[in-house]
Amino acid sequence: MTTTQSPSTQFPSTQFPSAPGRTAVAAALAEDAAENDITTAWSVPEDLAATAEIRTRQSGIAAGLPVVAEVFAQVDPEVRIEASVTDGTRLADGDLLVRLSGPARSLITGERTALNFLQRLCGIATLTDRYVQAVAATGTGTRVLDTRKTAPGLRALDKYAVTVGGGHNHRLDLAAMVLLKENHIAAAGGVTAAIEAVHLGMARTGRTVEVDVEVRTVAEAVEALDAGARWIMLDNMPPADIAQVVSARAGRADAPRILLEASGTVRLDSVRAIAGTGVDLISVGALTHSAPALDLTMLLTTGPVPCPR
Repeated sequence: MTTTQSPSTQFPSTQFPSAPGRTAVAAALAEDAAENDITTAWSVPEDLAATAEIRTRQSGIAAGLPVVAEVFAQVDPEVRIEASVTDGTRLADGDLLVRLSGPARSLITGERTALNFLQRLCGIATLTDRYVQAVAATGTGTRVLDTRKTAPGLRALDKYAVTVGGGHNHRLDLAAMVLLKENHIAAAGGVTAAIEAVHLGMARTGRTVEVDVEVRTVAEAVEALDAGARWIMLDNMPPADIAQVVSARAGRADAPRILLEASGTVRLDSVRAIAGTGVDLISVGALTHSAPALDLTMLLTTGPVPCPR
């Protein structure tokens, strides 16, 4: 690898985003009209307590256990949560993730919301792990990144799940860094013009941020290098072209300070070949926009008993 920055410095690990998680759960419960669950209110006696278990029906990576606790904390603080695994645990079919106990009505009302979050986050972590393992097999040290192709309102949670699966986060939002995409470059008048405009903008505002420049050809990549780009995204370029850019970088005195990122319709069956070119980073939109939900179930495990409240 040519970059001198460590993964922990360039792409720090993400802790569970408690505040965004709390907000997302509140919105989801409001969307579900959890305070007016007429089916449960009319069919489940108010004075009954029960226990329930969340189990997986397939193998994968656990992610999002704190969201389950947040869901039931908002539904009913009397619900008790006992997690059997932690985020990042490898799961086999049938494994127990969480045991819950408390008022039967509360368990049933919060079930779908809790599962919706948990299935999505486990699915993202599981798919990310597959990409990370595929890249690791090449021995190149290439890192797998996510994108902003997340579910609206769930970005912090989606990106957290990526890190649980062993991936790294690209920019969180539009204010986090500069990413000159195809349309920015076209509007600015070309690669060099766009880079120069951004440098002028930083000088004018006194703000310094990372600058990632998207290019589509080897010629554009060389132009970006000559214009002083220190982070270049090679968009939808075949591995042979990516290898040419990697070679062009290697011949420069400033090579150790330049990051090369591959992006654009990266698939699980193509990611190894891309990593084999020697590129530093591979950003994969599919991690968050196409991850299948992990199949989970939540069922009452004991017959209802009189609730002490």
